[in-house]
Amino acid sequence: MKKIGLHWQILIAMVLGFVFGAFVPELAKYIDWVGKLFLNALNMIVVPLVFSSIIMGILSLSNINNLKRLGLKTMLLYVFSMLLAIIVGLLLVNIIRPGDGVGLEIKQDISSLNIGNNLSFKDTLLNIVPTNILYALSNNNMLAVIFLALLFGIFINKSKAQTKNVMVKFFDALYDISITITNFIIRLAPYGVFAILVSQISKTDDVLSLLGNLGKYMITVATGLLFHLFVTLSLMVWIIAKVNPFKHLKNMFSVLLTAFSTASSSATLPLTIEAVQDRDGVSPQIASITLPLGATINMNGTALLECVAVIFIAQAYGIELSFIQQIIVVFTALLAAIGTAGIPMVGLVMMSVILNAVGLPIEGIGLVIGVDRILDMMRTAVNVYGDTCVAVIVAKSEGEKLNID
Repeated sequence: MKKIGLHWQILIAMVLGFVFGAFVPELAKYIDWVGKLFLNALNMIVVPLVFSSIIMGILSLSNINNLKRLGLKTMLLYVFSMLLAIIVGLLLVNIIRPGDGVGLEIKQDISSLNIGNNLSFKDTLLNIVPTNILYALSNNNMLAVIFLALLFGIFINKSKAQTKNVMVKFFDALYDISITITNFIIRLAPYGVFAILVSQISKTDDVLSLLGNLGKYMITVATGLLFHLFVTLSLMVWIIAKVNPFKHLKNMFSVLLTAFSTASSSATLPLTIEAVQDRDGVSPQIASITLPLGATINMNGTALLECVAVIFIAQAYGIELSFIQQIIVVFTALLAAIGTAGIPMVGLVMMSVILNAVGLPIEGIGLVIGVDRILDMMRTAVNVYGDTCVAVIVAKSEGEKLNID
């Protein structure tokens, strides 16, 4: 008998969590510790995974030193397209407000969550640069952790060869161990999701209303992804590259179908390269730089989904995030998407990074993880299409003549 995949296991766990939470609420007091254990494990791995993945991401850029101009241009376009995706998600989730009315309860004292509207821009900047590195790492100060990772990555690249070799080996090993531990924790997700949902649903008066909110969340994410694919990215191709976005979209149709069905940017990469070169006419030199880099760091759909999910969780708990906190969500979602490792369900860990950054309870992840598989397929298609759009823009900026002019 074929083993059920992890995504299906989580979906089943979510359904059972809703059922038991609604009809056997007293079960929550016996299994609540399972959910807490799972969330503790997620929190445990966040700092080493984010710290090492960002550092290794920066160090890997030294491989394109001989093509700095193209590499820098590609990086800036990827960051710009991801930022646009996050803004689309942020606007939609604030307009639709899918989490309103859920009425989830926060277990711990709200003052301990560091949530509030009194955090000024100056305070936010001061919190990015820690006075004590170990304190920042041990207290999951994610903005400081990301800043330190960027700092380490940049200056390891600038250090002498002997120092650089030692540090690269160390952080590569740390990254490998972090990925292995993350994979182990993710395999426990069905049990954690079941326990978290039973605990949350047992405190919810109207389960049907909650399901309706979850449906609105899925519609919000799907609308954002489709808008970004058909409007935002197409406008980028049309305005910046001055080519026909409809011809490009038609040429990429089989690529989008493959990305949607496999939910993997890496697995789609060979087909993506072939389509961009043969159908659009992008040169192998441009395609070989932009597309592999995009499959690694360009996560338009992922960044949009994580932004929407975090705001949805805040709304579900009745928490209004201030303007500064929403800017932190945008900034952290951008860097978390870039640092997202190429393993299944790692978005779960990255989502906890953003929740920690704005002080939201990470048990809210249990609400959205069950529908992640469906949305994962859509966001992967958007990720891949974003890669192809940047490849076209870079090719045109280099004076290449394309088949979609």
